Parts: sequence; C-alpha cells; structure tokens
Amino acid sequence: MTKMRTVDAAVAILEKEGATEAFGLPGAAINPFYSAMRAHGGIRHTLARHVEGASHMADGYSRAADGNIGICIGTSGPAGTDMITGLYAAWADSIPMLCITGQAPVAKLHKEDFQAVDIESIAKPVTKMAMTILEPGQVPGAFQKAFQLMRSGRPGPVLLDLPIDVQMAEIEFDIDTYEPLAVEKPKASRKQLEKALDMLTAGERPLIVAGGGIINAGASEQLVELAELLGVPVIPTLMGWGAIADDHPLMAGMVGLQTSHRYGNENYLRSDFVIGIGNRWANRHTGGLDTYTAGRKFVHIDIEPTQIGRVFSPDFGIASDAGAALDGLIELARERRAAGSLPDYTAWAAECAERKASLHRKTHFENIPIKPQRVYEEMNKSFGKDTTYVSTIGLSQIAGAQMLHVFGPRKWINAGQAGPLGWTAPAALGVVRGKPDETVVALSGDYDFQFMIEELAVGAQFNLPYIHVVVNNSYLGLIRQSQRGFNMEQNVSLAFENINSPETNGYGVDHVKVAEGLGCKAVRVEDPNDLASAFDKAKALAGEFKVPVVVEVILEKITNISMGVEINAVNEFEELAETSADAPTAILAMQA
Repeated sequence: MTKMRTVDAAVAILEKEGATEAFGLPGAAINPFYSAMRAHGGIRHTLARHVEGASHMADGYSRAADGNIGICIGTSGPAGTDMITGLYAAWADSIPMLCITGQAPVAKLHKEDFQAVDIESIAKPVTKMAMTILEPGQVPGAFQKAFQLMRSGRPGPVLLDLPIDVQMAEIEFDIDTYEPLAVEKPKASRKQLEKALDMLTAGERPLIVAGGGIINAGASEQLVELAELLGVPVIPTLMGWGAIADDHPLMAGMVGLQTSHRYGNENYLRSDFVIGIGNRWANRHTGGLDTYTAGRKFVHIDIEPTQIGRVFSPDFGIASDAGAALDGLIELARERRAAGSLPDYTAWAAECAERKASLHRKTHFENIPIKPQRVYEEMNKSFGKDTTYVSTIGLSQIAGAQMLHVFGPRKWINAGQAGPLGWTAPAALGVVRGKPDETVVALSGDYDFQFMIEELAVGAQFNLPYIHVVVNNSYLGLIRQSQRGFNMEQNVSLAFENINSPETNGYGVDHVKVAEGLGCKAVRVEDPNDLASAFDKAKALAGEFKVPVVVEVILEKITNISMGVEINAVNEFEELAETSADAPTAILAMQA
C-alpha cells in the first residue's frame, strides 16, 4: 500500500473512472485538490469566469458524447451555491456530472466559519448523492460510489464536498487495485417485451415516442432498426431529438405545445397506440392529458421505475434501460417478421409522411428588421448535417426547434426541463471540449446571451471555437408573449439608446463590442439577404482564429411564435406555408 493525500487518491480515481475533463475556479479551500491535479497531470482543466458557468460547461461536456462525465470544481461557500443551477439542469435531464467543492475544516463546520455552508443539504434535492466527507478514509469509497450512482439507473449528478483538512490528510491507498463498482441498470424481460409488442401490433396506427433516455443509453441505432423492422413512425421528444434523423422516412415530427412541428402534432392526434421509450411525458410535450391520452393506449418503458405512472398511468409499464428494451424488442420483431406475423403499417407511415410534406410553417420572409423564421431557414442552408446545435430556453429555442433540422443523436443539446437562462454559452464551450474539431452552433436570444456572456472569454483563452447565433429583438420575448394573457407588457423590454453605440439603433447592448472586448469575433446582420454571407464569414473566422464567433441578427422587436395550451389547438400567429417557396428548407418539399 502507498501512503498519499486523499486528494491524490481522488485524482487517481478520476483518471481510472475515465473522467479527465474538469471545469472550475480554484480557491483557498480547494487548493489542495488543485495541487493534486497539477502533480498528476492527467486531468485537463478549463478555467471558467463564474462557477455556474463551470457547472454548465461540465454539463455540456457530459452531453456531448456517450460515456462522458464532466467535472466541476470550486472552493467553499458561494462556489457550491453557484453550482446549484448547474446541478439542477443536469439532474432534470438525467445527465451525469461530478461537482467537487472545498469546505472549511471539519472542526469549523458548526462555527459559522468564513465561506462554510451546508452545501450537502442544499444540493441533495438536485443530485443523486451529496456528501460532505468528514473522514479521510471515506474519500476513495465516496468517489467510487459517486461514479456508480452517476452511471446507474436514471443517470444524474453528484456533489462531493471536501473539508480542507480532509483533503490534506494522508491515507493508505493503492490505485492499481481500485476497481469501479458495477453499474446497475434494469432490463426488461422477454415476457414483458412480448406483451408490449402484442399491444403495439394490435394497434392500427401505432407510434414510438423516443425520449432522451434512448440517447443517454447510446441506443439511437437500435431505435431506428426497430422502427424500420416494424414500419412504425417515430415521434422524438425534445430531449430525444436526433435519435432518428429528421430526414428519415419514419421520423414523424415532434409533438408539443411549443417545440413541435405542425405535422408532428397532427400525426400524433391520429394515432391509436403509443409506446414511449426513455421519455418523461413532459408537460410541454403532452399539453392537457385528456387531449393527449384520448383514444389511444400506452406502453411506457423507462429506466426509473417511479417514473412510470408519474404523469399518467399507462396501460402497461416496464422498468428497463432503453437500450436493453430496444435490443429485446428488435429480437422479437425479427422473429415475428420471419414468421410473417407482423402487421403492415406501410399505409399509416405514408399517411404520416404526406402530412410531413404538407403541414409547414412559413420561413421565407424578406422583412427588415428580420423575422426570426428566416434566420432558421438560412441556418438550415448554411450548416450541414454534422452540426451540433446548443440552446436552452426562450422564443429562440422554441422557434429553432420548430424550424431547424437535426440529423443524429447528441446533435441537439438542450437544457430541456430546467431551461436556465445563460446556460447556452458555457454549455457550448463544454460541448466543444467534448467534440473537438466538429461544428458547434449555439442559439440564444439576447437575454439568454447576456446572462453569462463573460464565459466567451473562456473560449478565447482556451481556443474553443464555435458559432453563437444571437437573435436580438431587445425583448424578453417569451415572457412578453406569455403576458398577452394578462393584457400587459410589463418589465420585458431590454431596449435603450446606447450612448456609446448609436449604430445599435435603440436595441441597447452592443453585443458586437462586448464579444470583441472578450477576445472573440462578431458579425452583425440587419438584412435577411446577408445572413448566408454572415454565416460563411463566421465559419471562416472560427476556423482562422479558433475563438467563439458571435453572429448577432437584428430581429423585429415583436414576434409571436407558434404555441398553445393543447396539442390540438396550437396558435399560428404567422401565415402558413402554401408553396415550397414559403418553406424552402423543409425536409419534405410541399407539392405545387
């Protein structure tokens, strides 16, 4: 056995568990851990400008690729409380992330010591485990348990809090004999899957609802294989978007009150059976449950047993890892196809495809100031199928989800349930760490962009290039739209005359100057016909300078984006597409 500091043991464990990408800020109470990282040399650390930003970077890194676990590190007190929003975002979307905080000495924890806070109690509601480690000998086991929990069942984040005297203490530890704990995931039985498939094939118009659990399980290929074997259309949720490519013939559109396609809602409303795999039945997806559930039967498969029946009771529920369930369903479907006992859903799939080719929103507007729909049309033209989009909340995210196209798993990265403003930029930097040399494009409204704008400097310092499209209407657009129901417009305008930048024409903050001041490049667009050249320029600048490039698009100030309170009653505020020229980048072109 070798005698070493607990922090040296912890860092060795990080490497053995395969978690070597860290984001954070050093401080007095966590400096021993930083000294261990320096001595070890195998953990790459990105210095953030704000601890919340570091937590979103770690979150983005975890979401970027199968098996990733990002690490967020901070000192005692406010560093831990700054991480809470990041922990919440990761917990809500089932993302594994490890937060490590420094802490006052054990003997000082009840003496109101400087920057001593009970972060364990604060973090417990938004983590799978939060622990202040009071005994040095517990450090290896706590880290071992943390990794097992992050990977087992429904994934999620963990926080480990390290008093400074515990960090400095020496223990006997042998990394060569350390082994990760077995990951625990439920697996559907053959009998359960036979019943699920019997129920599906009893339907005349079945659908598969594909949730984020499929992407978490790395099972997108299995999803597509099952859909093709059965000939059954697929409805991805917002978190499952990309599990089946948008241009796949069986991709039937997204459903919901906001981030949905017209054809997705219509296809869903004509179904008579739904099997949900790895999804939560989130309220922005379902809308009113009476409308959502009427006239159809449900099977729900989820890795977390208590998730089944949480929103509504399905006709049949199975606790299983999405990948394991899909593997079993594929085996059964192959057997039944060989026996000639699978129904033919060709006509139903063609019916869904016909709606996909006809029910479009108009995107081609020539207006100045620019209508947001045109921005997404030009993004579809400018960015290829390999693009990874990062967004979080607001009219920008809602409209983007309605009009952008995604062509693979982990190519739409979104803080779906929590939706914290400011998440987009730091998360995009984490995604760039996780997807080096790939095209990453972030999408924000001006308010989301301003929340953690300082993190752009991180991208400049560490050469993390990506393109950040900022659609600027100088409004809290989503809140303004929701205030229509109260017949008011209260505290939602961000506009002012900028005395230093009259060229902003009353839109307030000069995002171009701010971005450039933080070491990045920026382009402003005011004419829709300049969008394509601006995106080309942004790609060239990112490639040349290896820094974030902001494309600020000046929008009309008032735009209402399609949404409603029921999936059969979504309000369409703009004129709809009537010809293919109205929606030139639709996946399936409208027929003249």
